[in-house]
Amino acid sequence: MGHEHDPLFSLAVLSEPLRRRVYEHVAAEGGEMSRDGVASALGVARSVAAFHLDKLVDAGLLETRFRRPPGRGGPGAGRPAKWYRRTSGEINVSVPERHYDLAAELLARALEQAGERAGEGAGDVKGMLADVARAHGHDVGRELRSTSNASDGGARPQLVERLGDVLARNGYEPRVSGGVVTMANCPFHVLAEGHRDLVCHMNHELLSGVAEEAGLLPDAVRLDPDPERCCVTIVV
Repeated sequence: MGHEHDPLFSLAVLSEPLRRRVYEHVAAEGGEMSRDGVASALGVARSVAAFHLDKLVDAGLLETRFRRPPGRGGPGAGRPAKWYRRTSGEINVSVPERHYDLAAELLARALEQAGERAGEGAGDVKGMLADVARAHGHDVGRELRSTSNASDGGARPQLVERLGDVLARNGYEPRVSGGVVTMANCPFHVLAEGHRDLVCHMNHELLSGVAEEAGLLPDAVRLDPDPERCCVTIVV
């Protein structure tokens, strides 16, 4: 498996001083740069510039395209050269894992939907947030559909394991004990500290969507606030 989607790896790539200078120079340029341009600007060999530029591409920090230099075209112009520019994506790292970008996305969707329905007397932002959070939970838990239904009161170990994998990949740090899944980490911790009612209910709806995809009973997901962990527990 590659490292291009691993933010910790991407940041580690920048720990090498010259590579960080290469990245900062390309980023400051604001456009595309060639290997020759970077080498000349930093006073290093072209091969050295190429090595660090390609490492930055592998880490997802730069992107490339091939084109000929300005003013050179037609027969005899030679092969197109590789040009580099900063990627438009962002790299965020938090320990423990947080997903404030997801909370912002769900809130933005809720505001849009509430605004669209306001003229119909249905501009309830909190209600819209519950809807979009539950829908996102269904998207997250879709891979659990093939797991046997757990509503017979005895969830299979396979279901618990797969549910735990999904929760872990989304930053919850699940712990299973006595048929209850508790989560050691809240991906929305800082937001929940300042807006507990809104954020915890959003989280409850999101995890309810995940649980529904797993075939769990409707009341399996419970609001169970605790300052030491996520506010939601799941009975499996």
